[in-house]
Amino acid sequence: MRSTTQLLSAVTSQQVDLNDFASNDGYLFVRDGVGVAGQGIAKRVARNELAATLSAINDNNQSGLVEAGPIAIGCIPFNSSDPHDFVIPKVVVGKTTEGQHWVTTIDDAEFDFHAPEDIRPFAASFMVNPGVPVDHYLEAVRLTAQAVRENKIDKAVIARDVFVTSNFPFDVRAILHRLKASFGSSYRYLFDNFLGASPELLVAVEGNKVSSHPLAGTAPRTGNPTIDQQIASDLIASTKNQLEHRIVIDMVHDTLLPWCSFLDWQPEPSIVAVANVQHLGTEISGQLSEPRPSVLELAYALSPTPALGGTPKQEALDQIARVEGMNRGRYGGAVGYVNKSGDGKFAVAIRCAELDSTLMTARLFAGGGIVGDSNPAGELAETQAKFQAMLAALIRP
Repeated sequence: MRSTTQLLSAVTSQQVDLNDFASNDGYLFVRDGVGVAGQGIAKRVARNELAATLSAINDNNQSGLVEAGPIAIGCIPFNSSDPHDFVIPKVVVGKTTEGQHWVTTIDDAEFDFHAPEDIRPFAASFMVNPGVPVDHYLEAVRLTAQAVRENKIDKAVIARDVFVTSNFPFDVRAILHRLKASFGSSYRYLFDNFLGASPELLVAVEGNKVSSHPLAGTAPRTGNPTIDQQIASDLIASTKNQLEHRIVIDMVHDTLLPWCSFLDWQPEPSIVAVANVQHLGTEISGQLSEPRPSVLELAYALSPTPALGGTPKQEALDQIARVEGMNRGRYGGAVGYVNKSGDGKFAVAIRCAELDSTLMTARLFAGGGIVGDSNPAGELAETQAKFQAMLAALIRP
């Protein structure tokens, strides 16, 4: 394959919104307007062939932007041994942190930056039904907290799913714009009918710089600043949530450290607030050693994090398999992109919906970290709060 990369202004005077370019059947990974969107499939590539396939693309980069060029985008499932692949889009539009737009085309692929149609509201009927029965979920939480108290594991994440069925196909582009309006500072993504808005950066690589922003420990937001500030203070003071958070931070730090000549992190977690919930978060950043790993290699090493799996890793995954009662698929894995240089970003695949082939049924997921003093009713309430992000985007009239 060969590709051509140009500044977008060299091929069109039209402003391009990445959500509109991805539209209903494309690919997207964006936060605060910065990211990539793709259309078409130049090639589907397996994990073990991805680096060589990207490196073999002869890119004529006329943009003057080092980060611009062909990419592969995809999702690592929760169980990374499950079958999955990545897509190299035929056409990619990117936007840098400096606000510059670029476009890459593979093998002279055609593209059309026509003005998108207005998103028209319409009324639909919806049914919401549990996947995992609530009683099953509550018992799974109880059994997992008991396993922690018996020192069989330190923590495990127990999740549940719900199915939202519509009498009209879901409008993916409209959902993306709703997520943009409410969760613009989250990592919004679309890949093969899997879409969402994740607040959690798993790992990013830019040259020799590496960063991660793990989240663990969650509380709701009410919309009342005074009440939300008190909830945030209680979250920071919570021994249960601090323990859950520290387990995640230690794992991310210990996993990245062998690849780094320098690695630093915030001494205390801070509050990361999104529209419906708030989390404990800690920024981690460092400098990679040579030979430098790709972002893809680091994403596989980190996924699933204890924020979605648990610790010790294998024992926690075994506990999840025993009691959770569902196949997570791509939920809880990682979603993102990588370029020819191995740079890119991956977010934890949460706050998501998986649409079926008819686009009329969406499967949503939510979970929480279980430690010894976790309360099943409290954990159920946490999942209910986390569901709201995608529920609102799906069913808002």
